[in-house]
Amino acid sequence: MSTSGNFLPDWPKQELRRNRLEGKRYTSREFSELEFEHMWTKVWLLLGRESEMQEPGDWQREDVGPESILMVRQDDKTIKAFYNICQHRGNQLLQEKKGHAKRLVCKYHAWAFAIDGALMFAQDAKNFSQGNPCDNVRLKEIRCETFAGFIWVNMDPECAGLKKSLGPIWDDWSKYDLHTWKRYMALTTTLPCNWKVVMDNFNESYHVPTVHRPTGTPEERARMHSGVDTRVENTRFDLSDEGHNRMIMPGGYAGVSLNEDGTIGEPLNTIMHEWGLSPADFVGRGDETRTALQKVKREKGPRKGYRHYEKLTDEQFTDAFHYTLFPNFAVSLWSDGFHFLRARPHPTDPEQCIFDNWWYASQPESETAPIRTTAGIVERDAEIEHEVFKAGDKSMGRTIDQDVEIFSLQQAGLRSRGYGGAYLADQESRVSRYHDLIDDYIRSGKQELE
Repeated sequence: MSTSGNFLPDWPKQELRRNRLEGKRYTSREFSELEFEHMWTKVWLLLGRESEMQEPGDWQREDVGPESILMVRQDDKTIKAFYNICQHRGNQLLQEKKGHAKRLVCKYHAWAFAIDGALMFAQDAKNFSQGNPCDNVRLKEIRCETFAGFIWVNMDPECAGLKKSLGPIWDDWSKYDLHTWKRYMALTTTLPCNWKVVMDNFNESYHVPTVHRPTGTPEERARMHSGVDTRVENTRFDLSDEGHNRMIMPGGYAGVSLNEDGTIGEPLNTIMHEWGLSPADFVGRGDETRTALQKVKREKGPRKGYRHYEKLTDEQFTDAFHYTLFPNFAVSLWSDGFHFLRARPHPTDPEQCIFDNWWYASQPESETAPIRTTAGIVERDAEIEHEVFKAGDKSMGRTIDQDVEIFSLQQAGLRSRGYGGAYLADQESRVSRYHDLIDDYIRSGKQELE
């Protein structure tokens, strides 16, 4: 069995300090304040979606910790980002998550700002001895760029550009035409854990054989997870200079994804049928399904409207490409699906975080098969509502539910005086690297203040 990823250029080796990950990193209010001041305000953050803001005046609001940020489509079709703060007395301008407006009007004293941030109207403008506010005041703008159909912002006006900050992620993701993909699942909840608990989990696969181990018959328990080979010896781990990470696991195997009667199990069985392959033809030779799927997708994909297939390698048709983007975004990227996982800090409590579990899928012209998300099957023409709910009130899908169950237990353990810090395996190097970077930002920020 070949190891996935040999076609990809190596990312540079990184020196690790083997951070002990003491519990206070996840529980201390003082640490969370240092983290926000010196790290969150210095990095590129993935926030809105371009396709959800088509017309001038369309806007979206996203909150990151204590900050609220507006993204607004301009008359020239570009997008600007602003702090969601009226410059009169600090009232938040907009409370909804998205909308359309010709002007952004403060509900406190009716100051009205144009969509480009300029102040258009202030009550009793002649009553300001320091001058008409419309001549002196505008919304505070934030650096804003777009990539892969998403809107990214950086609160540091001196930051490097987005492409430079993304490093090799830019080239990897550009192959998929992600800007054309549609969202088919949008679940958001508040979790009882620090945001780093979530990101630590998505920065390692060490937990997969235990937390996500299949249940049922002995044959089912022996299966590779969803046809993906999660064994560390066959997994590729990459760490970039920019702080982003990549993990590649070979997928599409039926060798150990068999039912008791020897037939190929789900979801591989359905996937093969969708691409014109008969699972019955591969009984007893399940290791060949990966190559067969790669070949049929290469041949039939473009004819079915999967235009981006022409830019993908064979491995990208079957394998699990899992990325973690510093500081708070993880994605499993498949040939046709984009599993969006984001953790944002709670505005006041370091032992809570806001967690988004979304799914995007490509839009081939001639495809009619439903979309397979982590929380169930969705028809291609379905209109998806963004669901926000309390943790535990709704399933986020079996795999994510299993992760979430661990998160709360881990957060409780991190509070204990019995926890002396992490003892990390080599395959958890991405976790160590993440925390090294957080420390670097905090150290650099303190030095700037001295």
